[in-house]
Amino acid sequence: MMNAPVILCGLGRIGWPLLDYLRVAGLPVVVIDTRCKPDDPRLAGARLIQGDCRQRDNLEKAGLAQARGILIVTNDDLVNVSTVLMVRHMHPDIRIVVRMFNQNVMPRLGKAVVNVFALSISGLTAPLLALTALTGEALGSFGQDADLRQIAELKIDTASPLRNSTVAEAAERHRFLPLAHLSRNGVDRLLLDLDGQTRLTPGDRLVICGTPRDLTPLLKSGDDDGLPHLLWAGWLRRNARVLARTFAEVDLPVKVCTAVLMAVVLVSTMVYYLGIDKSLPDGLYRTISIIATGADMREDELKSGWQKVFVSLLRIFGAAVTAAFTAIVTNYLIRARLGKALEIRHIPDSGHLVVCGLGNVGYRVVEALRGRDERVVVIESNPDARFLATVRRQGIAVIIGDATMPEVLRQANAATSRAVLAVTNNELANLEIALLARELQPQTRIVLRMSDPHLAQTLRDAADIRLALSTSALAAPAFVAALFGDRVQNIFLVGGKVLAAVELVVQADDPLLHGQSVRALSLDYKLLPVSMVPAQPTSQLDVMARRLTTGDRLTTIATLPDLTRLLKRERVPAEWAVEVTAFPLPARGWVAQLLRSQHGLSAEAAETALERLPVGLGKGLTRGQAEDLRALCQRERVTTEVRRG
Repeated sequence: MMNAPVILCGLGRIGWPLLDYLRVAGLPVVVIDTRCKPDDPRLAGARLIQGDCRQRDNLEKAGLAQARGILIVTNDDLVNVSTVLMVRHMHPDIRIVVRMFNQNVMPRLGKAVVNVFALSISGLTAPLLALTALTGEALGSFGQDADLRQIAELKIDTASPLRNSTVAEAAERHRFLPLAHLSRNGVDRLLLDLDGQTRLTPGDRLVICGTPRDLTPLLKSGDDDGLPHLLWAGWLRRNARVLARTFAEVDLPVKVCTAVLMAVVLVSTMVYYLGIDKSLPDGLYRTISIIATGADMREDELKSGWQKVFVSLLRIFGAAVTAAFTAIVTNYLIRARLGKALEIRHIPDSGHLVVCGLGNVGYRVVEALRGRDERVVVIESNPDARFLATVRRQGIAVIIGDATMPEVLRQANAATSRAVLAVTNNELANLEIALLARELQPQTRIVLRMSDPHLAQTLRDAADIRLALSTSALAAPAFVAALFGDRVQNIFLVGGKVLAAVELVVQADDPLLHGQSVRALSLDYKLLPVSMVPAQPTSQLDVMARRLTTGDRLTTIATLPDLTRLLKRERVPAEWAVEVTAFPLPARGWVAQLLRSQHGLSAEAAETALERLPVGLGKGLTRGQAEDLRALCQRERVTTEVRRG
């Protein structure tokens, strides 16, 4: 199956990174593209069919009948759908992975055409962009919600909390799973080959897996100490800030008219109080009655001429001011300025995240951040953006403006935010936003969305924008993962090798998984267990010692060749044996019982066998089964030896 080719349709921004991943995975690739030339050095030996991927002849030339899968990733949804239908007509069983921009078509396409997996770049990359903004580093992620796992790389320096610790000590202390140790001496060890007693020294790199909550403290880079954090304020200060900012957004005519009206009411109330011998409440009541209603002016209460003149002028002037105030405020509300003025209350002083751009990627980034209860401020230049109303209904502050303008970023308090994410559809605008945000605050974490992976790498190296990320490069592993099955959750490039996160679901009729221990399975197929969800509650705390039963879900990480061996259910050579060489006296009965169950011996024969050591416990075992049996004996302090043959 590994020799069967993969057909790649389209060499656009997602197609080239896909070709690189397929090449690293050791999979033969046939490319169908209209623009690529046969002498393009980037093909690096991949076979090219020049033409339209929708045409039957081109698909036949590419070897569709023998292919293991087809990736359709052109930039046109209609071309992609047409190719899917043609491929399914020609080959009813082949696995199809297709790129779709239209989010509404994706789920419907998968239901209408079997064995089709429609993926969206925005849907794949937005959670990773959000994780990068929160933690400062991310190679990838897999899982969902509470079971989300993040893959990240730690650079060990002189200030690292892991310096001089062993890998095992660091993993236990900080609750992460080590995937790879990339030594400064050039010796790389991955997964089960990683020695837990290796001591970490400056210059080493450690690739780890864990929950974002556990990894965030470790992933804070050295300059993160200068990052602004949330400023807590009392109730009075927060509400005073809300009122001040709201008042600043109100139009000047509204402010002037309101001030004049309040001044008239105040002066009139004081005249009634000091000159007409009314109490303050009565004076206010008389003022409002004369200004706002047609109430009687109470001539019998007015003793002198100046009082009658004052009340008459108050009636005329108050009517004019009230009419002007009503007209101006009504016009202001009609123009919907008050909503934007009040929206300013959602912008925090600091500690929030600023998302620039509310397209497909931007909206999904906002969703991912809100799912983690983070405070978000959005900047969008298009007042008619499709996701604008949805985001505002969620209570998120949205500033309509150009994020490349310094004043707009200042209004969003970008200088005191935790991170600024430039994720618009314009790469040049994203770069400008990133540079401007760094000018406002050099310590602010900046996540820059790019499409071209080479440009993103150049920005990281030359412009020191460490978190310049290519969405096509981030999404490419998921497209490759979809070729290997529904349960392959993602693929990562670590130390020049491709690792895959896969969820294994145990079926009753699967002799390879059912009844097997996690330790034996992981050793035989070089899998690194990440988590296990048992079908039935169990008191067994040691995951490695658990035996898989129907319905259990085991999430592991493996290299692609080892994963392929597992998915093909290749048998592992059973050429190992276990011998008991010594045991304490209290364990004698336990060993005898184990001999009886392993070899079908009688109680007397088992006791006789224990008189002459070493005694064989089992033979014809796989390496994993032998190590699992030895671990079982170690818990009873029984000394064993594992040997081949």
